Amino acid sequence: MAQQPITLIGGGLVGALLAQQLAQRGFAVEVYEKRPDPRLAGFLGGRSINLALAERGLQALRTAGLADDVLQRAVMMRGRMVHTRDGDSGLQRYGVDDSEVIWSVSRGALNMLLLDAAEAAGVQFHFGQSLVSADFDAQRIRLADATGVERELPVGMLIGADGAGSAVRAAMDAHSPLGERIESLGHGYKELEIPPAGELPAAVLQFSGGHDQFALEPHALHIWPRGGYMCIALPNTEGSFTVTLFLPAQGAAPSFATLPDAAAAATFFSEQFPGLPPLIPRFDEDYASHPVGTLSTLYLDRWHIDGRALLIGDAAHAIVPFHGQGMNCGFEDTVVLANLLAAAPNDSAEVFAEFQRVRQPNANAIATMALENYIEMRDSVADPHYLAKRELGALLATRAPEHYMARYRMVTFTHLPYAYALERGQAQDALLEQLLHGSTRVADVDLDMAANLIRTSLPPLPPLRHG
Repeated sequence: MAQQPITLIGGGLVGALLAQQLAQRGFAVEVYEKRPDPRLAGFLGGRSINLALAERGLQALRTAGLADDVLQRAVMMRGRMVHTRDGDSGLQRYGVDDSEVIWSVSRGALNMLLLDAAEAAGVQFHFGQSLVSADFDAQRIRLADATGVERELPVGMLIGADGAGSAVRAAMDAHSPLGERIESLGHGYKELEIPPAGELPAAVLQFSGGHDQFALEPHALHIWPRGGYMCIALPNTEGSFTVTLFLPAQGAAPSFATLPDAAAAATFFSEQFPGLPPLIPRFDEDYASHPVGTLSTLYLDRWHIDGRALLIGDAAHAIVPFHGQGMNCGFEDTVVLANLLAAAPNDSAEVFAEFQRVRQPNANAIATMALENYIEMRDSVADPHYLAKRELGALLATRAPEHYMARYRMVTFTHLPYAYALERGQAQDALLEQLLHGSTRVADVDLDMAANLIRTSLPPLPPLRHG
């Protein structure tokens, strides 16, 4: 029996990677993307410029045969470089050594690489095509081009990979309510840029900690934690850094509502992030021209309409960016779905139901952990009790590695399900609290007793898959 063709809406990161993997498995795939082809028109992202690529996303790229190409265009980040108000900084490693790092990748460059790979696998792309509506009973969709001219097309299997503002999700919800809940974080973000070191005066760079073409240490994700808000900076391959300010959207200072213009923002930065303004020569221009982005978590009761339509990636489970896992989770989705469809190409209803059964608990878990990580990044990284738990955890990971692994490492450097990492992390954290008794003095903990408590309280970790 011939496989039914697949119609994908959305040619972004998840859509392009899924299309390539389905084509590699013998499916005929057509992709409709509302934006123009970024390889011709330039990248019109409107979203964060660079992203954190971790093991789950890398594994999906390995499956697609693309990991090496992507890593050649990425910058390694060993950990968080935490910058205090008084100008001190220190690196908090993500993993145990350089085998456990994350990678800063350009959204635009990655998207274009994935589009090329998908086309090479036989995928047909149609750009400048927006989904207007879908008739799931007649299995037809209506599209509009950039001039507003509409046309109707028959579709077989319809997959929505069109992001957090998914038009496919809206059409599905109109046909049969999906139980959608969107929870706003109440915080927004604004992006600024540190240019390559060659564009900055030598005096500015004297104490910044950068080297080569980078104004700051390149192999780190930089954080300026300030309690209820923070700045971060991620390196780009050409030497620049994308700086993102995260701040409450409304309310008393500091909030975006209290920083109406670049002058107010510049004063705020000079007070709260004094080392940063000299590194951002186009501060006024960036602040005035870049919009405040919104941050929300999307929850759905249902991701599919029987075997006719399915949502994947951010269209199904958009999360806040504070664990660097949105793209990685979406890429992990693509491998699961491509494998399920390859195993049962003519039973899409069963495949879609199984995909939701497997992935939804994990999507919910990483949504929870991403929200928790915001508090950790903006506040806890400078908190003595958090640092004591982190230090004790690192010692236990050395003494009882088969029973203890920091939750961050489980999420970022293994393929353990997100739901497992959340549950195990909670159990481990409770034991760390018990061992410290509210103290910040790790030296007072009997490490042999602590390791024994971990071994007797927790089952061994499952077999770990790296790389």
